[in-house]
Amino acid sequence: MKTLAQIFSKGFSLVELMVTIAIATILMTLAIPSFRTFMDNQRLVSTASEFYAAINMTRAEAIKRGARVDMVATDGTSWTSGWTVFIDANDNLKVDAGERIIFTHDATAANLSSASKFTDIRQTYISYTGNGRSRTNSSSQQPQAGTVEFKLGQAIRRIKVNFLGRTRICNPDTNKKTCAYNLDGS
Repeated sequence: MKTLAQIFSKGFSLVELMVTIAIATILMTLAIPSFRTFMDNQRLVSTASEFYAAINMTRAEAIKRGARVDMVATDGTSWTSGWTVFIDANDNLKVDAGERIIFTHDATAANLSSASKFTDIRQTYISYTGNGRSRTNSSSQQPQAGTVEFKLGQAIRRIKVNFLGRTRICNPDTNKKTCAYNLDGS
């Protein structure tokens, strides 16, 4: 059986091995925060893209069916709890027994936050009529326009719904002028 001295005599010395491990540890310590920031940014972009796609699905389903289709926050207050796209037969903005659910999305990452500012602020929802225009719960003639903001750490993504019901994603860090947190969705 060989001793450690015999093994290291043909390769690395113990000092060389310890220096290599120390350098690797320092490099990993520097890389992990950058990697964590990268992963958080990817989670944020992914969530904003999934939310954007769900809004567009809600609009497309309303047009396809020629009827009102709603997208609501799962818990009724925050988009981070998830969202549900469904046909709200009784216009109460809650999924009741017998109402057709088109799509559901689970809760977002635990450290992600959301805020929204829309025409109708009483509940957290986005609703479309059969012609593809957004609407408030109280009137099919009043558009439900505004902004949903997702934030993770310092990174922010906003999804804007304009008065016609069209949506877009923007990053306020790169587009301050047209990505303001405003009510009209412009």
